[in-house]
Amino acid sequence: MDEIKQVIIVRADIEMGRGKAAAQVGHAAVSAYLECLKSHKDVASEWLQAGQKKIVLKVDTEEALNKFYEAFRFKKIPCSLVSDAGLTQLPPGTKTALGVGPWKSEDIDILTRGLKLF
Repeated sequence: MDEIKQVIIVRADIEMGRGKAAAQVGHAAVSAYLECLKSHKDVASEWLQAGQKKIVLKVDTEEALNKFYEAFRFKKIPCSLVSDAGLTQLPPGTKTALGVGPWKSEDIDILTRGLKLF
Protein backbone atom coordinates (compact mmCIF):
# COMPACT_ATOMS: atom_id res chain seq x y z
CA MET A 1 0.00 0.00 0.00
CA ASP A 2 1.31 3.43 -0.93
CA GLU A 3 1.71 6.03 1.79
CA ILE A 4 -0.90 8.78 1.51
CA LYS A 5 -0.26 12.29 2.82
CA GLN A 6 -1.27 15.88 2.48
CA VAL A 7 1.15 18.75 1.95
CA ILE A 8 0.44 22.38 2.64
CA ILE A 9 2.74 24.95 1.05
CA VAL A 10 2.76 28.37 2.74
CA ARG A 11 4.20 31.64 1.50
CA ALA A 12 6.99 32.73 3.83
CA ASP A 13 7.46 36.12 2.15
CA ILE A 14 4.33 37.74 3.62
CA GLU A 15 3.95 38.90 7.18
CA MET A 16 1.36 36.81 8.98
CA GLY A 17 1.05 36.22 12.68
CA ARG A 18 1.31 32.63 13.85
CA GLY A 19 -2.44 32.40 14.32
CA LYS A 20 -3.09 33.78 10.85
CA ALA A 21 -0.62 31.34 9.30
CA ALA A 22 -2.24 28.47 11.22
CA ALA A 23 -5.67 29.51 9.94
CA GLN A 24 -4.41 29.63 6.34
CA VAL A 25 -2.88 26.16 6.72
CA GLY A 26 -6.24 24.95 8.05
CA HIS A 27 -8.12 26.47 5.10
CA ALA A 28 -5.69 24.82 2.67
CA ALA A 29 -5.91 21.43 4.38
CA VAL A 30 -9.71 21.33 4.43
CA SER A 31 -10.11 22.71 0.91
CA ALA A 32 -7.64 20.24 -0.60
CA TYR A 33 -9.29 17.34 1.25
CA LEU A 34 -12.68 18.37 -0.18
CA GLU A 35 -11.13 18.49 -3.68
CA CYS A 36 -9.83 14.96 -3.18
CA LEU A 37 -13.18 13.77 -1.87
CA LYS A 38 -14.93 14.92 -5.07
CA SER A 39 -13.12 12.50 -7.35
CA HIS A 40 -11.04 10.15 -5.21
CA LYS A 41 -13.17 9.04 -2.26
CA ASP A 42 -11.04 5.92 -1.83
CA VAL A 43 -7.85 7.97 -1.37
CA ALA A 44 -9.56 10.41 1.00
CA SER A 45 -10.92 7.52 3.09
CA GLU A 46 -7.57 5.75 3.23
CA TRP A 47 -5.87 8.97 4.38
CA LEU A 48 -8.45 9.49 7.14
CA GLN A 49 -8.03 5.93 8.38
CA ALA A 50 -4.22 6.16 8.30
CA GLY A 51 -4.03 9.19 10.61
CA GLN A 52 -4.23 12.16 8.21
CA LYS A 53 -0.49 12.71 7.73
CA LYS A 54 0.32 16.34 6.88
CA ILE A 55 3.55 18.15 6.08
CA VAL A 56 3.78 21.96 5.99
CA LEU A 57 6.40 23.42 3.64
CA LYS A 58 7.28 26.93 2.52
CA VAL A 59 8.00 28.97 -0.58
CA ASP A 60 9.37 32.50 -0.80
CA THR A 61 7.17 34.06 -3.49
CA GLU A 62 3.65 34.15 -4.85
CA GLU A 63 5.09 33.15 -8.21
CA ALA A 64 6.51 29.96 -6.69
CA LEU A 65 3.17 29.15 -5.04
CA ASN A 66 1.39 29.63 -8.38
CA LYS A 67 3.91 27.38 -10.17
CA PHE A 68 3.34 24.59 -7.66
CA TYR A 69 -0.42 24.99 -8.03
CA GLU A 70 -0.19 24.68 -11.81
CA ALA A 71 2.20 21.71 -11.57
CA PHE A 72 -0.11 19.76 -9.25
CA ARG A 73 -3.13 20.57 -11.40
CA PHE A 74 -1.22 19.39 -14.48
CA LYS A 75 -0.45 16.10 -12.68
CA LYS A 76 -4.15 15.83 -11.73
CA ILE A 77 -3.32 15.74 -8.02
CA PRO A 78 -6.11 17.26 -5.90
CA CYS A 79 -5.12 20.72 -4.67
CA SER A 80 -6.57 24.02 -3.56
CA LEU A 81 -5.06 27.50 -3.64
CA VAL A 82 -6.07 29.73 -0.71
CA SER A 83 -6.65 33.47 -1.13
CA ASP A 84 -7.24 35.53 2.00
CA ALA A 85 -10.52 37.39 2.43
CA GLY A 86 -8.66 40.45 3.72
CA LEU A 87 -10.59 40.83 6.95
CA THR A 88 -7.57 41.06 9.27
CA GLN A 89 -3.87 41.19 8.44
CA LEU A 90 -3.64 40.86 4.65
CA PRO A 91 -5.09 42.66 1.63
CA PRO A 92 -8.07 40.87 0.05
CA GLY A 93 -7.06 38.25 -2.49
CA THR A 94 -3.56 37.66 -1.10
CA LYS A 95 -2.56 34.10 -2.03
CA THR A 96 -1.30 32.53 1.18
CA ALA A 97 -1.17 28.75 0.92
CA LEU A 98 -1.66 25.71 -1.27
CA GLY A 99 -3.16 22.49 0.00
CA VAL A 100 -2.14 19.34 -1.89
CA GLY A 101 -3.79 15.97 -1.48
CA PRO A 102 -4.30 13.71 0.26
CA TRP A 103 -2.44 11.77 -2.38
CA LYS A 104 0.39 9.28 -2.86
CA SER A 105 3.50 10.58 -1.11
CA GLU A 106 5.79 9.60 -3.96
CA ASP A 107 3.79 11.66 -6.45
CA ILE A 108 3.81 14.73 -4.18
CA ASP A 109 7.50 14.34 -3.28
CA ILE A 110 8.59 14.47 -6.91
CA LEU A 111 7.48 18.11 -6.99
CA THR A 112 8.20 19.21 -3.42
CA ARG A 113 11.46 17.49 -2.46
CA GLY A 114 13.45 20.73 -2.68
CA LEU A 115 11.21 22.67 -0.26
CA LYS A 116 11.97 23.28 3.41
CA LEU A 117 9.63 22.89 6.36
CA PHE A 118 7.59 25.98 7.28
